[in-house]
Amino acid sequence: MMNVELIQYTPDPEKVVAAAARLCYSPDPVPELLERLDEEKTAEFIRKLRSMGHLSPFEHVSFQFSIDGVSRALSHQLVRHRIASYSQRSQRYVKENAFEYVTPPSIQRNPEALAKFEEVMSRLQEDYQALLGVVPAEDARYILPNACTTALMATFNARSLMNFFEHRTCVRAQWEIRILAGKMLELVRGVAPDLFAVAGPTCETQGVCHEGAMSCGRIKALTKKG
Repeated sequence: MMNVELIQYTPDPEKVVAAAARLCYSPDPVPELLERLDEEKTAEFIRKLRSMGHLSPFEHVSFQFSIDGVSRALSHQLVRHRIASYSQRSQRYVKENAFEYVTPPSIQRNPEALAKFEEVMSRLQEDYQALLGVVPAEDARYILPNACTTALMATFNARSLMNFFEHRTCVRAQWEIRILAGKMLELVRGVAPDLFAVAGPTCETQGVCHEGAMSCGRIKALTKKG
């Protein structure tokens, strides 16, 4: 089962972003700028930065997540977001005895597919155990499936997170990483609501869709509502 926790983040992230932006136009040092920022001024400044597309100050705050119970298939997608830092459980040093795995919803809904899927997972577990008896774990792992669960620590700055949410909360994102992105967005909104007030797929945040011919068509309905 997927579990996501926000384990650490920059203290007063919204004030830090606002102070970083104000520093560009002020002779005063950051500590003094921070002291003069109240919640209302901070929120107003963040809205202004977003509307101007001036997002480099967002890079001064970071958010660190613990992620586990997700598949290796998901982790391969996650690390494509390169402006972030990752640490992942190693299959070379941690043996995957009786490994857990993620079952896609489409397979869960299909009894025939589910039976076949579980049969394959069971056989792979047996074969993996057999291989561990004759080769190192770093070689036995080659037969482990993408469905095998893993655990990660991931650290993003706020700007990189905004980009992550644009891509991975989109309806066309793969179902598992879309769930992860939704959980992460909920967590950061809990500690920095103004910073992430306008975060999500571009059809919602910008009124545009970059998927072209692959678009889900949702942008048309949102445009009509607007």
